[in-house]
Parts: sequence; C-alpha cells; structure tokens
Amino acid sequence: MEFDASSLVASLVVSGIGFVAFTYGKKQSRFPQMIIGLVLMGFPYFVSDAWLMATITGVLLGLLWLSVRLGL
Repeated sequence: MEFDASSLVASLVVSGIGFVAFTYGKKQSRFPQMIIGLVLMGFPYFVSDAWLMATITGVLLGLLWLSVRLGL
C-alpha cells in the first residue's frame, strides 16, 4: 500500500466529513447520517488512491442526500 501526500490529505478530509456526519446523526438520532459517517471515517484506511476515495465519498454523500430527501 503506497501513501502519498494527496491520499493522506484526502483521507483526513473524508474522515473529517464522516466525523461531522456521525456527530450530527448521533445528536439528532438520525441513523442514515450515523451509518454514512462511520463508513466515511473507516473506508479511507483501506483505499489509498485519492481519486477512488473521492469517487466513493461522492457516492456515499449522494446516498445520504437521497436518504434525507426520502425522509429516512
């Protein structure tokens, strides 16, 4: 597994977004935000490519947006 500066910064940003989503979901008792937040905090440990990490993050945030729009 190869790390470079862009993947380390991307993993820090993605994990930070996940932490905020998890904290918000926990305070509001919203399970979609908590689950997506946990996944966002955890998956950067397994993905080292910054572009793949950005793609997965976009998909997860899109799913979160969709779940909020559906009222889950």
